[in-house]
Amino acid sequence: MSSNKHFFRRDHFKLGTFSANCSGGLAVTKVPERWDNSWDNNLKMAQLADDAGFDFLLPIARWIGYGGDTNFHGNVLETITWATALLAHTKNIHVFSTIHTSCNHPVVVAKQIATMDQIGAGRAGLNVVCGWNRPEYEALGQELPDDHETRYGYGQEWIEIVKRLWKENEAFDYEGAWHKLKQTYSLPHPVQEGVPIFNAAGSALGRDFAVRNADYLFTPAMDLEKTAEDIKDIKGQGKAVGKDVGVLTLAFSVCRPSMKEAIEYHRYYAEENADWGAVDNITRIMFENAESFPKDQILQMKQAMATGHGGFPLVGDPDTVADGIESLHKAGFGGTVLGFVDYVKEMPYFIQEVLPRLERKGLRLPLES
Repeated sequence: MSSNKHFFRRDHFKLGTFSANCSGGLAVTKVPERWDNSWDNNLKMAQLADDAGFDFLLPIARWIGYGGDTNFHGNVLETITWATALLAHTKNIHVFSTIHTSCNHPVVVAKQIATMDQIGAGRAGLNVVCGWNRPEYEALGQELPDDHETRYGYGQEWIEIVKRLWKENEAFDYEGAWHKLKQTYSLPHPVQEGVPIFNAAGSALGRDFAVRNADYLFTPAMDLEKTAEDIKDIKGQGKAVGKDVGVLTLAFSVCRPSMKEAIEYHRYYAEENADWGAVDNITRIMFENAESFPKDQILQMKQAMATGHGGFPLVGDPDTVADGIESLHKAGFGGTVLGFVDYVKEMPYFIQEVLPRLERKGLRLPLES
C-alpha cells in the first residue's frame, strides 16, 4: 500500500517536479547556473521534494538533444533506471517513468513498472507517450507515423496489454493489429491496485486516448479562461465513460523575496541568455509532428519556451507565486509539475515560503494530516 496518502485525493492540489533528469531541466537558457542533471543533484532534488510533501517526480524520456549553444536535453538520465533508484532512496513520493510506446515492449514495461512498485512499496507511476518527436524516431531507426490514428491505435493496444498483465494471473493470448502475443503473463503484479497513469494530450484523438486510459491528463495553461472551458469538456468526456479524470499542467517557478528580484532574474536567464537556437528547434519539431497542444497556442508557447519549456509562468514573490498556483486551481487543474533553473538551490525557498501559503489557502493538505 502506498505511503503517499494524499496522491489520490482530489481535494489536494498536487505538486511534482518535471524534467530534472534532463540537462537544463526546463529552462532553455545559457546561464552557467542552469540545471546540472547529475545523479547526485537528482537525488538531492528528490529527497528535498519527498521531505517537503511533494506528490510526485516526473521525468522526460529523451534520446537526442535539441541543439543550440547548449544542446538542450542532450544529456539525459534514462527514466526507468532513474525512477527505480529514486524509489529506493525516498519514502513517500510517487516516482514516474516516462515511456515511449513505440520503442518499449509492453510485456517488458509491465514487468519493469511492477518491479519498481515493489521496490517503492506502491509508489511507481507510468507516463505514456505515443510519439511526436520525428528526429528521435529516426535516431532509433524507426518511422514516426504521419497520422494520429496509427500512433494512438498502437498505443491503445500497448496500454491494454500492460493493464492486463498487471491484473491477470493466468497466461493469455493477445491478437491485435500490432501486437500478437502467445501465453504471456507477468508476475509479480504491482503493489498498487491501480498504478497511476499520466498522458499529455491536446488533439481530439489524444484526449480520447487519455480519458479512456489515464488517471491524469496534461494540458497547457495559457489562456486560463479558455483552459477552464477545456477542462470542463475533459471532465465531461471522463464522466461519459464513468471516469473521474484529473487534469494537470506544467508551470515554471522563479520565486524570490521581491517582485523586482524575480522579474530581473527571469529577464536575465529567459531573455538575455536564452538559447534561442534550441528554442527554435524545439518549437519546430514539436509543432510539425505533434498535436499535444492546440494550434492557436503555438506562438505563445514559443515565446514561453525559453522561460520553462512553455510552462505557466510563476514569476514573483511568494505571495504572487502562491496566487498563480491558486489561479490554476480555480481554472480546474488538479495539480501542476514545476521546473526551476536550479532545482536544488531554488526549491528550499519555494518549500519554505510557498507551500505554507498554499496550505493556508486550502489548496494542499498538510504533510502530517
